[in-house]
Amino acid sequence: MRLGVLDVGSNTVHLLVVDAHHGAHPWPAHSEKAVIRLAEQIGRDGELPVAAADALVEAVYEAKLAADRLAVDDLLAFATSAVRDATNASEVLSRVRAETGVLLQVLSGADEARLTFLAVRRWFGWSAGRLLVLDIGGGSLEMAAGIDEEPEFARSLPLGAGRLTREWLDVGPESDRTPSASAVAGLTTYVEEMLDTVVEGTVGVGWDRVAATSKTFRSLARLAGAAPSSDGLWAPRSLSQTGLRQVIGFIRHIPPSKLSELEGVDPRRAHQLLAGAIVASAAMCRLGVENLDICPWALREGVILRRLDLLDPAPRAREPI
Repeated sequence: MRLGVLDVGSNTVHLLVVDAHHGAHPWPAHSEKAVIRLAEQIGRDGELPVAAADALVEAVYEAKLAADRLAVDDLLAFATSAVRDATNASEVLSRVRAETGVLLQVLSGADEARLTFLAVRRWFGWSAGRLLVLDIGGGSLEMAAGIDEEPEFARSLPLGAGRLTREWLDVGPESDRTPSASAVAGLTTYVEEMLDTVVEGTVGVGWDRVAATSKTFRSLARLAGAAPSSDGLWAPRSLSQTGLRQVIGFIRHIPPSKLSELEGVDPRRAHQLLAGAIVASAAMCRLGVENLDICPWALREGVILRRLDLLDPAPRAREPI
C-alpha cells in the first residue's frame, strides 16, 4: 500500500510518501517540502494574511499533484499549530478544500503529542520501558509520557521555535545581528514559567528513557557532536545538558546569516535555533533530564502507523503451534 502524509506545519508543507502494509516498517518512497513559515506570518490580530493563505493553497495543490503522480492510495492530510491557532482558520481551511480538493484535518496539541509518542514507542520498542518524549516544533512544544503506546500524559505548550523567535527575538533568516541579552533573558524566563505549569504532571508519570524528535533537537544534537545524517537512520544519536549548554554558549553570539553555514543547521531555520535551544535546555533542566536520545520518527510516522493499525492484517496460512 502506498500512503501519502501531507503535514502542514508552522514552517513547511511536507509531503511524505511511504510504501507499507500492516505490521511492516513504512519505507519512504518520496519526500518534498515547501517552506512557507505560516507561524511567522500570523498577524497581531491572530489571522493568517491573504499572502500566507495563497502560499498554503499553492503548496497543498503542488503536493496533491505529486501524490497523484506517485499513485498514492490514501493521502492523510493534517495541519498543526500555525493553522490551529489562527483566528481565521476555518476560512483558510475552506479555501484549501475548495481550491485543491484536499481536506486538512486540524490536530489538537494533545493529539500531536500522542501520535508522536506512538512513533517513538514503535521506534525504540517495549525495552525502552516508560518513555518521556519531547518534540519542539515551529509553533508548539509537545510532551508525552507513559509505558504503553497511548501515553498517560500528553500536553502541548505554545513554545515552538518559530513562534518564540517572532514574539521575543525579532531576527530573520538573513539577519546579521544577534538577539539582545535582555530579549534572551526575557524569553528564558517566559519559557521556564510556562514549563512550570506541566512539570509536576510529567514527573508524576515517571520515565525510564527520554527521547526527543524534531529538526530542532536533531540540529542541536549534531552541533553537540552527534553523528551526521550521512551515517544513516539507525546511527544512535543523543544530546546531554552539558553539550546543549555548550551549544547555546556559542550560537548565542552567531547571527543567523552565519549560523546557517554550520553543518547540521538548516539555513531556512537557522534564525529559530536559539529559541529552540532555550526551550530544549529549560525543559531538560526543569524535568531533571541529563541525557536524551534522538528519535528519527515523529508526528508524520505516528500518523502513518495509526493508519496502518486500522488495516486488516494480510491473510496467511495457519501455522502449527
